[in-house]
Amino acid sequence: MVRRLLEKALCPQILDELFERSAKTQYTRELLFSTVVNLISLVVCGVYPSVHAAHQALSEEIGVSVTSVYNKINGIEPSSSGELVREVGSQMEATIGHLNATMPDLLPGYRVKIIDGNAIAASEHHLEVLRDISSAPLLGQSLVVLDPSVMLAVDVFPCEECRKTQIIKHYTASRNSS
Repeated sequence: MVRRLLEKALCPQILDELFERSAKTQYTRELLFSTVVNLISLVVCGVYPSVHAAHQALSEEIGVSVTSVYNKINGIEPSSSGELVREVGSQMEATIGHLNATMPDLLPGYRVKIIDGNAIAASEHHLEVLRDISSAPLLGQSLVVLDPSVMLAVDVFPCEECRKTQIIKHYTASRNSS
């Protein structure tokens, strides 16, 4: 059942359309955004220990070099990453709602969102327990919005220079207007 939900949420056609809408400078030549997301999801779900291992296993289907894959991953723009989280979060939120599997409100009568983030400087290092794990998250900066009623990250602001106060104001204003 989990596999089917992931296949639905990570539908290649939807992902590629999302990329075309959100990418500002990056483009598609031979390697589709959906293929990259598929590779990364195989690593995240523990099917393969690294992107390189996933590429080796699926190299005939992918049709480009592992260098091209890493170049594509490294070039994914923050706007595309944010749109991916919003799209998948929206789909999963609808599924959870349809199953009537939401959590009780943290504050009855209000839709509470939790905003959290990180701004790790280049001089800081991975936690000791993550240092030997090849699929450990990379250091970076982001602000994530968690909806505790569905226990999902429903929005993310990945950014090179994350200005949390500005993003919080933007998020609050955009959500209040809708």
